[in-house]
Amino acid sequence: MIKLLALDLDGTLLDSTGQVPEANRRAIRDAEAAGVLVTIATGRRFRDARPVGLDLELNAPLITHNGALLKFAQSQETVACSLLTTALARGIVRVGKDYGGDALVSTDPHGDGTLLYDRVSEHNIPLKKYLRWSETLHGVEIGRAGVAHVPRLEDVLADHEIVHISFSGTCNAMSAMLSMLHSELGKTVTILETVYPRMDFTLIDILPPDSSKGHGVNKLAELHGLTADEIMVCGDNFNDLEMLRVAGTAVV
Repeated sequence: MIKLLALDLDGTLLDSTGQVPEANRRAIRDAEAAGVLVTIATGRRFRDARPVGLDLELNAPLITHNGALLKFAQSQETVACSLLTTALARGIVRVGKDYGGDALVSTDPHGDGTLLYDRVSEHNIPLKKYLRWSETLHGVEIGRAGVAHVPRLEDVLADHEIVHISFSGTCNAMSAMLSMLHSELGKTVTILETVYPRMDFTLIDILPPDSSKGHGVNKLAELHGLTADEIMVCGDNFNDLEMLRVAGTAVV
């Protein structure tokens, strides 16, 4: 019997406009009425996933940052959190910049969450679109979007708790960067790729070595005393693979 349902957001629970279709809302309500614990498992940072959790009135902790941060939408109480060390973060930023990448550093896991960046290259259209989308989602008032520009990332990393670091760009550019990141960083971190071919957009997330959506789902199941055969997950991209593997019922 299914007792935990974890749903990916983009490309799975949400439609092409970023909204939850009414049919999906009904399915979630029906599952909860049957006693199933429903949550979302997303690569989004908590700040960007929370509006969906609040809208759906989910009572379970949200699995965000690809499993590195589990946190309640309502109370913002942190249930579990994995962090990158300052040394690892510096290495990630260095490798990315060596290849010409623009880093987004996700910080403040126990607060609302803040993204730090020090540059946006002229050709990095996907990152520019994300920053505009974040303002649309949260509001353009200073601080609402939780995005902060700093003069130089390497100089401020030691002052922050870092959940993950991401790079984004065209599929070809990010494919080449992915190979370099794996070569330089090896197994010291978790490197996840989310690909949207129709948009010619790839997102690379670098997380602590013990992080993935699978780790997040397992952590939540452990807290509730659930076994794999009591877990169902739904996902559609490469960063969903780990949670699809750990669940007794996996839907793609």
